[in-house]
Amino acid sequence: MISESFEQPLVIGIDAGGTRVRAYCADARGRVVGMGDSGPGNALSVPPADLVRHLAQAMGTAAPEGVRSRVTAVAGGFAGAGPGRGRDTAASCLAEALEALDISAVAAEVYGDADVAFASGPGAPADGLVLIAGTGAIAGRVVGRRCAQTVDGHGWLLGDKGSGFWLGREAARAAVLALDGRGPWGPLVGSVLEQVTPESPDAGLPLAERTRLRDAIADWAYSRPPVALARLSPLVVAAGADGDPTARSLLDRAADELADKVGALAPRSGELLVTTGGLIGPEGPLAERLAERVRPMGLRVAAVRDGAAGAVALARLLTR
Repeated sequence: MISESFEQPLVIGIDAGGTRVRAYCADARGRVVGMGDSGPGNALSVPPADLVRHLAQAMGTAAPEGVRSRVTAVAGGFAGAGPGRGRDTAASCLAEALEALDISAVAAEVYGDADVAFASGPGAPADGLVLIAGTGAIAGRVVGRRCAQTVDGHGWLLGDKGSGFWLGREAARAAVLALDGRGPWGPLVGSVLEQVTPESPDAGLPLAERTRLRDAIADWAYSRPPVALARLSPLVVAAGADGDPTARSLLDRAADELADKVGALAPRSGELLVTTGGLIGPEGPLAERLAERVRPMGLRVAAVRDGAAGAVALARLLTR
């Protein structure tokens, strides 16, 4: 609860991802005193009017009306906010949301989601490597708190290998191959079928039934936005934990793809690598596999839950 009687300066840090916008109001010491969230915040894929509304809702909850005059800086990290149209859209939407809330911040700055993720590392670092693997996947080299080089992050059609979407798509492919008679039938295939149909068939099916189920998977996949395939990724993790060879192979391949992105950044021994996202954040299902693959690179790996701490840290730096 934010005290309205003590006129201490406040800052707002925003972590705007593809799933939701999170806003954090913090005091001068960086202690979070208010939080709010709302809908998606990707600067490229969310319509501007919706993005403004989501930002205003999240910030309005994090900083109630009575304390907004004390906000001195706002830093927003946005998915899709690379140089160009994405960053321009994020900046204009942030400015409009602040105006709607009557927040006249002394400083407001837009960053990419990789920037705030990296700044969430120990000591709010300024230089090093970052890897994000959730619904999508991207790696980057951060120089002076800004991403200077990125690898992948090309979206569902051209990239994001090793991501939740990629795992989900590969799970659907494995099921289709099994129904075609071109791949093994294991627990993962059964889990995919249970997800897309109300049935739990086994491998001993007649040809006509296999064809029907194969078409049901295709209908399910093509009737949804492509990224909805990411919903199948937990099935891969669960099947892998149960020993399914196909699922374990997919998890290994995903870790290989993620490590390959880091390797493409020409890492130097001793550099910091900040990892985040549902797959490789703290206790993420690919965290150990990734650690094994980057260990020969000599990196210091720090896993963080999200970009919250980094967004707040960058907002505090704007006041100095």
